[in-house]
Amino acid sequence: MKVEFLGGAREVGRSAVLVNDRLLLDYGMEASNPPQFPVGRVDPDAVVVSHGHLDHAGTVPSLLSGEDRPPVHWTPPTERLTRVLASDTLKLHGGTYDCPFTEAEVKRLTEVSHTHGYREPFEAAGHTVTFYDAGHIPGSAHVLVDDGETRLLYSSDFHTTAQRIVPASTARPEADAVIVESTYADVDREDRATIEERFVDLVERTLWEGGTVVVPAFAIGRTQEMLLVCAAHDLDPYVDGMGKRVARILREYPGYVRDHDALRGAISNARFVTGRDGQRRRIAAESSVIVTTSGMLSGGPAMTYVPAVAGDPTNTIALTGYQVEGTPGRDLVETGSAEIDGRRIRVSARVEQFDFSAHADRPGLRSFLSSYRDARVLVNHGDRTERFATDLRADGYDASAPAVGDVVELDG
Repeated sequence: MKVEFLGGAREVGRSAVLVNDRLLLDYGMEASNPPQFPVGRVDPDAVVVSHGHLDHAGTVPSLLSGEDRPPVHWTPPTERLTRVLASDTLKLHGGTYDCPFTEAEVKRLTEVSHTHGYREPFEAAGHTVTFYDAGHIPGSAHVLVDDGETRLLYSSDFHTTAQRIVPASTARPEADAVIVESTYADVDREDRATIEERFVDLVERTLWEGGTVVVPAFAIGRTQEMLLVCAAHDLDPYVDGMGKRVARILREYPGYVRDHDALRGAISNARFVTGRDGQRRRIAAESSVIVTTSGMLSGGPAMTYVPAVAGDPTNTIALTGYQVEGTPGRDLVETGSAEIDGRRIRVSARVEQFDFSAHADRPGLRSFLSSYRDARVLVNHGDRTERFATDLRADGYDASAPAVGDVVELDG
């Protein structure tokens, strides 16, 4: 089996892996400025998308520009979420070099779409492919690819600890080789209940003092997770940004969430913001909890809420996950200031970061890989992939960390 890394190797973002020159696993973009896309030209016979996050699915519509339009395989939620992402990218960047596709190509997604449930094998470009629940976001999947000689497991993004929105990943199908993500390969995370307790304590203290809490969150998965956390602790949040639309979509897929009734209740409990910046500024002034995009402060309604609360130390900005280097969220954590909507803002409000990540940490990754001690391990999707591969080799694994552009030959 031939495996070529077109993106997402030794980096976080623009994931894309080409198998046997025919089957493409993911085709994402890195949300930097300017955005980065997978390298080289690719003309696959079929595409498999692991889940609906921008760094794994964001560039898929660009594959439909020519006469030969490959079928795209995914779970039902991933199809819907990818179309939401594509529409949002068009809204923000359509007609510029930052958007590599048009509205016509987004519409073609429905023409080439093939949806599959977990553990339901299907054929794609001469390979047998099976999805397994990855425990990352609703619809996310480990992807097992079998070409008749070699079985490759593409872990994509996954979590070995249950979240409120989805259960933990538990499937460990047999494989000769594993491409494993490593976003948190050097992190030993606190118990999730402890993280949640610290978050709720800070929110309640801020509200008691008369302040406002802005909770920047990714639209897909994290926003809904934070709504569930708030509902479980009798907090009544506002919710704003693309996460509102995603929440409504996920209500339609009860089989892909951990507790559908809890999700419906959390959505009913939240107050959806329907106005524009004037309403947002009024909400920010009323001592409230606001769950809003974007999670790294790179756009969305957070561009209004953060400046509105930044000057008062009674207020809190509670970041809920990973902040990529170079983003305003990362700047805020490291310097106490950030460039928000084109202007540098010094933040006097409390800034706290909570690791509500939907990725496995070091113990979780090690637990996952313990089922694959006899497999070849290819480490990707991380800032320190080479270090993690070195640690694995020291522990007896056949592990390496390919770079973007590398081609790896695998034996069954």
